[in-house]
Amino acid sequence: MIEMIDLYKSFNGQKVLNGVNLKTFTKEIVTIMGKSGCGKSVLIKHLIGLLMPDSGSVLVDGVDITKLDAKGLDVIREKLGVLFQGGALFDSMSVEENVAFPLKEKTKLPGGEIRDRVMHALEDVGLKEMGKKYPEELSGGMKKRAALARALITEPAIVIFDEPTTGLDPIISRSIHRLIRTTHEKYGYTALIISHEVPGIFEITDRVAMLHLGVIEEIGTPEEISNSSNPVVRQFITGSLEGPIESLS
Repeated sequence: MIEMIDLYKSFNGQKVLNGVNLKTFTKEIVTIMGKSGCGKSVLIKHLIGLLMPDSGSVLVDGVDITKLDAKGLDVIREKLGVLFQGGALFDSMSVEENVAFPLKEKTKLPGGEIRDRVMHALEDVGLKEMGKKYPEELSGGMKKRAALARALITEPAIVIFDEPTTGLDPIISRSIHRLIRTTHEKYGYTALIISHEVPGIFEITDRVAMLHLGVIEEIGTPEEISNSSNPVVRQFITGSLEGPIESLS
């Protein structure tokens, strides 16, 4: 479903992506982990088409998006749903209006059908009774749930999660992880997750990729990553200050 091939990207002479190779299979959940500033968000922006690589390819469902014009990118983006790190809900809209927004913008569905789909999406994320509330009235976890409902409302083939549990306590974080798994089972999307939640994210992901110095240092199942002898991987998952990863950003 997603394939990045020899992806290179530099900014002002500084290499951020230095030959990234990553393949995500259909309906798989893959988590990308790595220290802050290692290029995870840059990688995601290439997948969405917000950035183009200096060289290399980004294939989405077999189509190299680096060769597409704006119209072609729009077609690919219809396959994508994104849960942004801060939720990115519109403050002036109710939860229902936020979730309905993609359908109103991208489809010609009648109002009644949009309302029905919004109600189902809110029920799927546990916010059935919160539709009339505004983002400022929601807790951090509820905002993430509302943002997830919006990301899923168009039934995308791929959902990108940009640090979905940032700022949440461990209990709420675990509930969001479980919600990702249950909605994944229901909707059957392919998921790419950016996360620092180690080892919590290991409960729901199929594979984990370690991004370090612009390349995928290692990729494997949660068990394989947990038992890795790679010093970069070991340092990151244990949180040690000693090792090849610099402790200061």
